[in-house]
Amino acid sequence: MKYNSIKPGQIWLDTEGKRIQAHGGSIIAVGDTFYWYGENKEKTKVGSGIWHWGIRCYASKDLYNWEDKGVIIPPDEDDIASPLHPTQFVDRPHIIFNQRTGKFVCWIKVMRPDGQKSTILISDHILGPYTIIKKDIRPLNMGAGDFDLVVGHDDKAYYYFERVHSELICADLTEDYTDVTGYYSTHFPNIQPPYVREAPAYFHRKGVHYLFTSGTTGYHPNPSEVACAQSYHGPWKVLGNPHPDDPSCTSYNSQITSVFKHPFKKDLYIALADRWMPNLPLLVREDFTNGQQYRKAAEIYKSIFNPEINYEVKEEDQIAMSLDIDTSVSDYVWLPIRFVGEMAYLDWKDEWKVEDYD
Repeated sequence: MKYNSIKPGQIWLDTEGKRIQAHGGSIIAVGDTFYWYGENKEKTKVGSGIWHWGIRCYASKDLYNWEDKGVIIPPDEDDIASPLHPTQFVDRPHIIFNQRTGKFVCWIKVMRPDGQKSTILISDHILGPYTIIKKDIRPLNMGAGDFDLVVGHDDKAYYYFERVHSELICADLTEDYTDVTGYYSTHFPNIQPPYVREAPAYFHRKGVHYLFTSGTTGYHPNPSEVACAQSYHGPWKVLGNPHPDDPSCTSYNSQITSVFKHPFKKDLYIALADRWMPNLPLLVREDFTNGQQYRKAAEIYKSIFNPEINYEVKEEDQIAMSLDIDTSVSDYVWLPIRFVGEMAYLDWKDEWKVEDYD
């Protein structure tokens, strides 16, 4: 099957006719080729005990048709203590290229039993092989959750991450991009989930720095938020929800994972998002459309992290708690960003084409 457009939320197959497995992913351009990589969830079936099967990568010339280039960071099946063992909670790989060292640097978040930690790998090529150079580190001695990596115009790099269930951190990276320098700033302090901001997705446009973030309700979708600043370290001004026509309060049933600036287009920025729970509207019906399902999920997460809130979690509430999710069949929601003044919007489109943008 050959595609000639992007259809958000629809099943997306690679050039071999298989589901694309690049969840929590990003795109990096090398020459005239786009590489889309992310969590390989092909074996993450309910009850399997498998969280991931490595990091998979796809290549494309047009952003529509993707050739499977294989698992570029394979799972470590033999060592259960390895951060790459299939049962370990590996999330949201981000790869950046270091012009000084000529290395591709990959950071991975791993939710370990004793806290969320980071593993760093390097490679001479985007497709690997990748070598672990640091594992199980706590950047700035903090639990590091969802994150994004950013390379500035001067090749200085930054690491945006959720200080787990607390606030967002912007930390300077060392010159080789494999550690933090110790200089950092704090942003968006919140008391607890679901208010805490996670899944930071950074982009820069016309001198303005932007961040998309989501709330904290597990895999259950929630309202996104966009903020802007005049520097990497802020201060950040919250602009509001970028999804203007979304009565479900779920960011069109998705969570933004990264933003890709098309290198060959003047002003095309694409928000890449995961639809972790494609069947959610069918499961809860009108409660999805009117936003009641999100509000229920928010109340549950409030009660989990605040013992003073007495909320009785019923058996049917397990959907709102995002339990037993078959992420192997999760889909993707890619949308172009529309700008009005400072504000960045994501309008729903059943179908759109890259060629329609300058």
